Amino acid sequence: MRSVSPGEAPRPSGREPAVEIHGLVKRYGPKAAADGLDLSVARGSVTAVLGPNGAGKTTTIETCEGYRRPDAGTVRVLGLDPVADAAALRPRIGVMLQSGGVYPGARAEEMLRHTATLHAHPLDVDALIERLGLGGCGRTAYRRLSGGQQQRLALAMAVVGRPELVFLDEPTAGLDPQARRATWDLVRELRADGVTVVLTTHYMDEAEALADDVAIIDSGKVIAQGGPEELCRGGAENTLRFGGRPGLDLVSLLKALPAGSAAVELTPGTYRVTGKIDPQLLATVTTWCAQHGVMPDRIAVERHTLEDVFLELTGKELR
Repeated sequence: MRSVSPGEAPRPSGREPAVEIHGLVKRYGPKAAADGLDLSVARGSVTAVLGPNGAGKTTTIETCEGYRRPDAGTVRVLGLDPVADAAALRPRIGVMLQSGGVYPGARAEEMLRHTATLHAHPLDVDALIERLGLGGCGRTAYRRLSGGQQQRLALAMAVVGRPELVFLDEPTAGLDPQARRATWDLVRELRADGVTVVLTTHYMDEAEALADDVAIIDSGKVIAQGGPEELCRGGAENTLRFGGRPGLDLVSLLKALPAGSAAVELTPGTYRVTGKIDPQLLATVTTWCAQHGVMPDRIAVERHTLEDVFLELTGKELR
C-alpha cells in the first residue's frame, strides 16, 4: 500500500550502518546491563534483537533512542550521537514503546493526527488508520482501548512521520492473528521502501519471518548475530530420522558415518541420526541401508529452528 510508505522523505545515500555500537557499557549500580556490547544494523534492513529477560536488550535499544546515556563505548544512529545530537536525530527516527508515551485521556485519532503535525512530510493519516484497523476506535480515549488497539496506535504513531529508522518494541504483542499479519505486511513495506527497522520480539516465528538479521543478546553482550538461516545452520545439530526394522546394527552404521555423528533407536524401528546433516550424510545412510537389506521409510531431515539456537546459546526460553 503505497500510501503508508516513506515516499518523498529524503534518504541519505551513504553505506554506513544505520546503527553502530562499539563497546557499550551501561551500569545500574553494580549490575552491567550492557557490558562491552557491539552491534551493527545495516541500512534498509529489518533486524530483530532477541534476548532473555534481563539480558540488556531494552537498555541497548533505549540507548540508541537517546533515553539512556552510555557509561562507556560509542553509539551512533544514522551517523549521530543519540544524546548529543538528539535534536537532529529525533525527527528522523520513529519509536514504538511497549507502554506509555500517550496521554491516557487523548482520543486515538486525535493523538495520531497530533503526532502527524509534528513532522514535515507525514503519511496519510486516514490511510494509516484504515490500514491498521483503527477506524472503529478513533474517538475512544487511549485508556479505554484494548491492549491490541493500543499496540496498533503506538505502531501508527511510530511510522506516521516517515522515519528513516524505526524502533519497534514487541509490535504484535496482544494482537489477533489478522492484526498481526497486517503489522508484518507493514514492516515488510517499510523495508521495501528503504526504512531500517529494529524490532524486539518474544515471537521466534516473527523474527524468522521478518528479519534479515538477528542479534541475540545475553548478559549484556551480543553473543550471536546473522541471518535466521545462517544462525540455524551454525547452531545446534540438525537431525535425520528414518524408519526401518527394529534392532538395526547402529555400531555398524556409526562406522560408516562421519566423525561426530550419533545414531540412536528412539522407539523400536524409529531411528535418529544427528550431526552435520548434508547430502553426503543422507547418501551414506541410504547406502548403508541398501547394503544391509533395510528399506528405510519416513526419511525426514528436521531443520533446527531459531528457537533451538536461542535455547542452545542462552540456556533460557524467550519469555
